[in-house]
This record gives sequence, C-alpha cells and structure tokens, in this order.
Amino acid sequence: MPELDHCPVDLSSAREAACIHACKVTDSFRDKDCIEDLRVYMTRESQCALDRSTGARARYAELLHVSLDVSAVSFHKGYYSVDLTYYYRILADALMGNARPVPVCGLAVFSKRVVLYGGECGAKIFESGSEACCIGGAAVTDRSAPEVVLEAVDPMILAAKIVDACGCCRCDPALSDLPEGIFSCFDGELVLSGEAKRLYVTLGQFSVIRMQRKTQMLLPVLDYCVPTKEFCDTIPSQEDSDPCDLFQQVEFPLESFFPAGTAST
Repeated sequence: MPELDHCPVDLSSAREAACIHACKVTDSFRDKDCIEDLRVYMTRESQCALDRSTGARARYAELLHVSLDVSAVSFHKGYYSVDLTYYYRILADALMGNARPVPVCGLAVFSKRVVLYGGECGAKIFESGSEACCIGGAAVTDRSAPEVVLEAVDPMILAAKIVDACGCCRCDPALSDLPEGIFSCFDGELVLSGEAKRLYVTLGQFSVIRMQRKTQMLLPVLDYCVPTKEFCDTIPSQEDSDPCDLFQQVEFPLESFFPAGTAST
C-alpha cells in the first residue's frame, strides 16, 4: 500500500476525539495534463464557418463532464484502474481574412487511465433508500470497489490550429456513447465526418483525483488534507517554444481546489 502524504500537525489544539463514519482517502494525487492536438467536433453552423475560414483563434475551454469507470487490477490486490474521459466545450473565432471573425463552438473529448490503491473490502453495504436488492431476482450492486472522486478546473488553452481534413493523416478516435446531456450543451448537431477543415487545440488540465472508502474512524478534526504527490508521466524532450513545456512551468492552482488560507505546498 502506498503511503499518503502527511503534514506535521500540532495535536495539542484538539479538544476532543469524535467517532465518525466517513470516507477515508486510500490514495490521491495531483494531475497536470498537457493535451496536445485535441480534435474539436464542431456544430453544423460552426463547421460551415470553419470551412470558409483562413485560420482560427481559440478563446475559451469549458469542462462539461468527466466520466469515471473503476475496475480491479488483476494480480495486484487492492489496486484499481480508473478510466477517465473529459468532455470539453471549445469556443473559438474563425478568422475570415479582412472580415469580422465568426464565433464557432464544438466538442472535444480526452481519455486517460490511472491506477490508484483502494484497499480491499469483503463486506456488502446496504443503505436506506438503496434500490439494490436480491429479492425477486434483481442483481445486487457490487459495492466492493472503492469510490473515485475527481475535482478539476476549466483547462487553459495553450494552442490552436486548423488543418485540411483531406490532407490530415491523424486517426482521431470516433465519438461513441456520449453521456446523456452532452448534446444539449450545444446549439446544433455535431459534425462527426465530411468536414473540409478541422480544428485542433492544445489544453492544459489541472485535476485532483482521490480514491476513498467509507469506514468508521476516531480522529480529531484539524485541517484540510492536501495531496502533494504528482502523477508521473513521460514527456518527450521538446523545444522551449512548445506549449506543453510552457504549461509544465505553470504552478498547480491549489487555491482552486481548497478554501483560501488552507492549502499548503
């Protein structure tokens, strides 16, 4: 089991110990992703404007939703893989030469997998209001897997570019099984194929991911638990002008995830 980061605290200020039933964090880390050349699937009206444009300037990226899928890692007891899928709404300007830029909008999707320690639990959990029941042949919900929580801020736009679809050699993953409600975030139908030009953006995403289990604990309430471990990923060597190199120099915005005055580095 990996050790969680602990900050030295003064227990003399604790007035009492309380027995609580709460979520114990078994593993957590800060995540800093530079997502290069992420394709944007435009709405029908926006795609028509993009096909006529001479260039594009990305203005804003909004994180709409994150899907999380947890599964146990074979032969590594207590560890779980988490498949994360981020859904973004990208707002940009299609440049029309000397004419006024046209606002365009589209969907971008980014997926990744991480592994965290979640411990083991052999107990079945039943709570009031739960619909899971074996009576009548209905399946009992699997409660042995730990809970995963992801906190994220809207990403930074680091770069944007337009490429001709006919000359693009990229193999972009096809969109499938979009969560309910994603399409309602856009004014029109999304164009998935047949476009003349494509918009690609590079995003900088900050997230905090933790795995937790419900348990009974006797503890004093002292301060917020701020993860200090950062997720390690291999980043190829690039020139100083690369947007991902610039993003790596941006300090993690802890104040966006924890109340003011409580976060510590």
